[in-house]
Amino acid sequence: MDGPLKNLLVVDLTRVLVGPYCTMILSDLGARVIKVEAPEIGDDSRKFGPFVQDYSAYFMSLNRGKESIALNLKNEDDKKIFDKILSKADILVENFKPGTLKKWGYGWDEVSKKYPKLIYASASGFGQTGPLKELPAYDMVVQGMGGLMSVTGQPNSEPTRVGTSIGDITAGLFTAIGINAALYDRQKTGKGMFIDVSMLDCQIAILENAIARYLSKNEIPEPMGSRHPSIAPFEAFKTKDSYIIIAAGNDKLFEKLCNVLRLPEINQNAKFNSNSTRAKNIDELKIILEEKLSVKTTTEWVNEMEKEKIPCGPIYNIKEAVENPQVEARNMIVKAYHKVIGDFKLAGNPIKMSAYKDPNKRGDIPDLDEHREKILKEFK
Repeated sequence: MDGPLKNLLVVDLTRVLVGPYCTMILSDLGARVIKVEAPEIGDDSRKFGPFVQDYSAYFMSLNRGKESIALNLKNEDDKKIFDKILSKADILVENFKPGTLKKWGYGWDEVSKKYPKLIYASASGFGQTGPLKELPAYDMVVQGMGGLMSVTGQPNSEPTRVGTSIGDITAGLFTAIGINAALYDRQKTGKGMFIDVSMLDCQIAILENAIARYLSKNEIPEPMGSRHPSIAPFEAFKTKDSYIIIAAGNDKLFEKLCNVLRLPEINQNAKFNSNSTRAKNIDELKIILEEKLSVKTTTEWVNEMEKEKIPCGPIYNIKEAVENPQVEARNMIVKAYHKVIGDFKLAGNPIKMSAYKDPNKRGDIPDLDEHREKILKEFK
């Protein structure tokens, strides 16, 4: 696929989500990705549901546009093949437990001596340093340890996981960012570097308001449902038939909201005439707003508020989100070909670049070891 990373070779030693998500981004941006999988078993996610004709939709959604070869990096013959591929690579991405590749002879110290221009990116649960570095982790573990679950859900509810694997996905994104920064640095220095990304670190990095409240005020935030901790009104409100999200993030927007709801007096009330006072009195304000909102449907209110450019919207389920005309217009549902299933629909790339097309058809989805013959012939 054409893109700014065209002609770059990525050796992908990753599996499941954090690493494959990163290398999928690199592939979407034009890099060639050779996915090295365990013989017979392959990426663990090949066995994760849901399944389409016995093929994992989970795996297919993350590994479009990649080539697959099965190699055992503890086998000397396979290591020779791997070395030939690695000698031509620009980037190596792995998400093994720290120390695993070193045991096999492919730690950063060993590899960087052979291939000084190689960018070597490692994504793991806790990173390469610190007292927890040798422990395994999954998304749910770092959501819990990173504080995210403590601010997710309704007040006084049981611990609630964010509805997507944000621990893996954010680490995949940060790894891709680090790789692109390292590529730019290599243009200046001619040297590669080691990139160490921890899933736990990434959860700390995205805590924004919650961590700011603790570090500046020593407050320990708690879950607030859909409510924003310091902006009001900024949450979900009941309407006649469902809920509407209203995000009146400043005083001007709140004034517009009051006009749409025919509540101009509220904007003049000392309890609600600034964001700070609204935030203090949000429970009372919510009762007033929901009383007005209850007379019309969500669609009716969205139409009225959008005319005034008030940030708002319905709460869609996945079907409604995918079928949203805006999502279609942005080419966010694309296709990739699988030789048994045919065209398979999956999420597109949100990065739109003026210099490159954003094709609706992406690279093919590989079967395990599908490209062995091609790769062996190329890397003799």
